Order: sequence, then structure tokens, then C-alpha cells
Amino acid sequence: MQALIIVDLQNDFMPGGALAVPNGDEVVSVANRLMSRFELVVATQDWHPPHHSSFASQHPGHKPGDVIQLGGIEQVLWPDHCIQETAGAAFHRDLNIAGINKVFQKGVDPAIDSYSTFFDNAHLRSTGLADFLRARRVDEVCLLGLATDYCVKFSVLDAINEDFRANVIEDGCRGIDLQPGDVSRAFEEMRDAGARILSSEEI
Repeated sequence: MQALIIVDLQNDFMPGGALAVPNGDEVVSVANRLMSRFELVVATQDWHPPHHSSFASQHPGHKPGDVIQLGGIEQVLWPDHCIQETAGAAFHRDLNIAGINKVFQKGVDPAIDSYSTFFDNAHLRSTGLADFLRARRVDEVCLLGLATDYCVKFSVLDAINEDFRANVIEDGCRGIDLQPGDVSRAFEEMRDAGARILSSEEI
């Protein structure tokens, strides 16, 4: 069975948000259109506690976009975003919440970031998504959302490592491109790992 995974369509990643992904709001209509084509739809939600260690504000002398070592892992520092119970952490108002079967929250540990919908960045804590999908006999996933070069990419790579066939819906993703070319490199990395890159019309 196939499942649709909708990654982080939250206000802080939308234009005007704390960590805006360019044209991120364009993804919402793609997600809404595709939900009815899947028996199972899950969504993920960045859900950071205040003072999360991935926030540049927690590291004096650093600014968003800087890269540091955090717990032995390379960490990009971000503006404060998607803080639990804030408007920025809420889903975009136009997202069809009623079409989502279950929401998985990530980034809840203040000491480590979590790009992937499956694990934190050190693979120390699972979100439970893989077991949830396997219990429902899902063997193939289609992913869309924000941002291509971070949460989508690492979710796709983890999906493949967890033995799911993975498809990326290209027109349902938007990226940050912190370094020029990051988005195109992300698609190349996902393809090289075994993911299929599709358009929403091919679903």
C-alpha cells in the first residue's frame, strides 16, 4: 500500500514566517489535491521547545545560517521557529487537516534537531512513523513538503533506509537553497539513493 507523507506545511515555513521557504505556500494546494488519491495520509510538524539548541539565538556570536558542531553532528543554526503551541508551528490555514489520518511531531528534544520525519539527526530517537506505516502494510511512500533540501531530503533517505519505496513529488516541494544549488543537489542525492522523482500528475 502507498501512503502520502506531507512534510512541515507550517506557518513559520511559509512566506512571512520566521523561516520562510520561498513560495512554500504553493505546495499546500498540491497536498490538498493529492490527499484523496491515498488510503493513508500522514503529516509531520516541526515542534520545537523554546530555546531549542538549533536556534541561532541560543549561541552568542552566531547568526542564522552559521554551521556549528552540536553533539558531534554538523548543525545549521536557524531563526527561532515552529515553537510548540505557537501560531508559527500551526499548519497553514488552507491545508485540509480533515484529510490527514495522523500527525507526527519532530524536533521535540531541545538538544538535537530533527529534519527527517522518521528520526532525529543522530538517529537516536524514532518518531514512530516507520512502525506506524509498517503496521498498516505500507511499503511505498510519496513525499512532498518543505523544505526540499532539508526535511524532505532526509525523510526520503530515511524512508529508503527503512526499506520503503520512496517517491518525491517534485512540484509539491520547495527548498531553501541556503547554498546555491542545494535544491538541485538534494534531488540528485535522493535519486541516487533510489527515490523516484515524479510530478503530482503522475500520482
